[in-house]
Amino acid sequence: MLDAIRYVTDNGIKWRAMPADFPAWDRVYAFFRRWREKGLAKEFHDRLRDKAREDQGRDPEPTAAIIDSQSVKGAASVPAGSRGFDGGKKVNGRRRHVITDSAGLLLMVLVTAANVTDRQAARVMLPHLRARFRKIVLVWADGGYTGRLVDWAKEKLQLTLQIVKRSDDMSGFVVLPRRWCVERTLGWLMRSRRLVRDFETLPASSETFVYFSMAMLMSRRLARTASRTKREQSRWARAA
Repeated sequence: MLDAIRYVTDNGIKWRAMPADFPAWDRVYAFFRRWREKGLAKEFHDRLRDKAREDQGRDPEPTAAIIDSQSVKGAASVPAGSRGFDGGKKVNGRRRHVITDSAGLLLMVLVTAANVTDRQAARVMLPHLRARFRKIVLVWADGGYTGRLVDWAKEKLQLTLQIVKRSDDMSGFVVLPRRWCVERTLGWLMRSRRLVRDFETLPASSETFVYFSMAMLMSRRLARTASRTKREQSRWARAA
């Protein structure tokens, strides 16, 4: 079942186009829906994230985060009630608001209509972030999060929202401190064809596919580490 969902995430196929060597599409979708409704996809992702952080020599609990958003076009299956127009990006669809750790691993995602601003989404996400990750005291963000939000986060959440701005004298592509981590994560998500455009009727389904996409990335990393460890152990055993 998990391999079938990974296949849908990676290749962006319709549920009914499930290859014959997987279980029937309606059984796979029922499995996906159950994981979405019970929050199992997020729990599965979070456990992998903790292992991935430990594999990097980090503490499972992060102390800093980066927030950003990404607007994507909505397919015809996206209802009018959950889609909007992003005037800045000229995109009619939805917006993914993500918070990552300093390594770019996903901490939280919220999918909204594209006309929901960064500041509006941050007011919803930051309290949940603070409650879930008590050690986080610093969040980096871009200029879209300036204004009263900075003072509100400091007063209400004891959270420092540090704005990393792009200088006026910069031209072309420039790697900005800290912000590049979350922008790279948004790029990772676009490798999954199911996420190149939003096809989901429910925003919760879009969020679940984001968690599965990141779970695929982390599981590949952990598998490479396990394989490398086995090779090293085998080499040492032969040398002994």
